[in-house]
Amino acid sequence: MAGKVTFCAFVLVLLSTLAAAISPSARSSTVARRAALENGLGRTPQMGWNSWNHFHRNINEEIIRQIADAMVDTGLAKLGYEYINIDDYGAAYDRDSQLSKWQHNHICRGNLAANASTFPSGVTALADYVHGKGLKLGIYSDAGTRTCGKLMPGSLGYEDQDVKTFASWGIDYLKYDNCNNQGISPQPRYDAMSKALLNSGRNIFFSLCEWGVDDPATWAGGVGNSWRTTGDIKDTWASMTAIADKNDKWASYAGPGGWNDPDMLEVGNGGMTTEEYRSHFSLWALMKAPLLIGCDIHSMSNETKEILSNRNVIAVNQDGLGVQGHKVQQDGEQEVWACPLTGGRFAVVLWNRGSAQASITASWWSIGLNASTVVDAHDLGQMRLYQPCKENWRKQWILMLARCMC
Repeated sequence: MAGKVTFCAFVLVLLSTLAAAISPSARSSTVARRAALENGLGRTPQMGWNSWNHFHRNINEEIIRQIADAMVDTGLAKLGYEYINIDDYGAAYDRDSQLSKWQHNHICRGNLAANASTFPSGVTALADYVHGKGLKLGIYSDAGTRTCGKLMPGSLGYEDQDVKTFASWGIDYLKYDNCNNQGISPQPRYDAMSKALLNSGRNIFFSLCEWGVDDPATWAGGVGNSWRTTGDIKDTWASMTAIADKNDKWASYAGPGGWNDPDMLEVGNGGMTTEEYRSHFSLWALMKAPLLIGCDIHSMSNETKEILSNRNVIAVNQDGLGVQGHKVQQDGEQEVWACPLTGGRFAVVLWNRGSAQASITASWWSIGLNASTVVDAHDLGQMRLYQPCKENWRKQWILMLARCMC
């Protein structure tokens, strides 16, 4: 059959056609959404940076300032990356010495405080610096008695008090973890923080980090703006692909205002090849996952910057239709993932997960197109237009893909 080409194992393609060519089933899937959290945030998946994947506990205010500078200087901020998020180990071991008002039938010990050795200027000054760059500052806490690192207090039982502190600091984003939770069901713990955030007088993006323990996709739509569906990602191809498979199960629950979160990006951290990182970024974009950079953008390579700066791949992630891409076709180790976009377009991933060269046939019916549709196809990684062949481009689309680790 004519028109077969050899590519790497993974390619993200944009198909453009007339809206009338979309099958009724594809249209109906775009409106099967649940009620979202009414805070006006997360209408598209959040974009930004988080400290954990690269720096872990080794963070300080100078690093955060450098990251904010780099976000602007590299042009990433103009592409939509706006949140600078401090993960675990940013606060002092104990609350401050002041006692607060009665709350939840007990008197609360003092407020959360910044770690004086690593954030000597305080969080408010850091927020002012980040905001001055046109960016937003995120912080971390835990729906337990202490955070996962056990060197910071958690917010369980202190939700209203801690949210007032976050608001006074100028915080724009909260990642809320699930350690040391006293065996209490996740839903009431996360719901308490959600209500506190809504009553704070400040719009704060709420990112639930419940690890998918209690299937948050089924209940967190009215609680948070995103929810983790998996455990922590590792900087390996095996971990990344396994997490993508787990996240795929919950595709129908995502939409504007609330997104499935398969964890942060590992692009640029060194554990995968350039092509694997390109695949990682493209798959997260298709899945409408949060695009939270996890590397040191202050010293990233040109290859990493090129991947993270691909406007066309970012546009798939930020498309206003807000439909998560998912696996629509599988033949052994050859897969097709797809999602509809605005303007009668579709994003399609052809993925050869085997070790040998294979032909992947993307059938129109599985993508959501009428059988007679003719499309224009653009490779969003290489930004080239595939030349249509009448034999191949009606009813199905065929490419030859070779598994490669280049």
